[in-house]
Amino acid sequence: MPYDLILDGNDDILIEDGDFVIDESTLQHQRLLLLCNKGEFKEFPSRCVGLNNYLETHRTEALAREIDVDFSKDGMKVSKIRIDVPNLEIEADYE
Repeated sequence: MPYDLILDGNDDILIEDGDFVIDESTLQHQRLLLLCNKGEFKEFPSRCVGLNNYLETHRTEALAREIDVDFSKDGMKVSKIRIDVPNLEIEADYE
């Protein structure tokens, strides 16, 4: 279970009582991997799904494959991906 800096609703670092908030961050990591495009993480330029690239396509199999590959690269074990437009259900945890 990873711990990291927590982001607020505007994706800014959350600060409470003058200090950074650090907490369990699995869902935050998943959200960022889904929303960011390849190349946005300087240290890992080939990582990220780029969900916006799939919004108006019917390529659900390609999206599921991309989620599985990128979550696995990040150290997660993906146990379920269900795409029922507009819903997306993912069960994945860090090993």
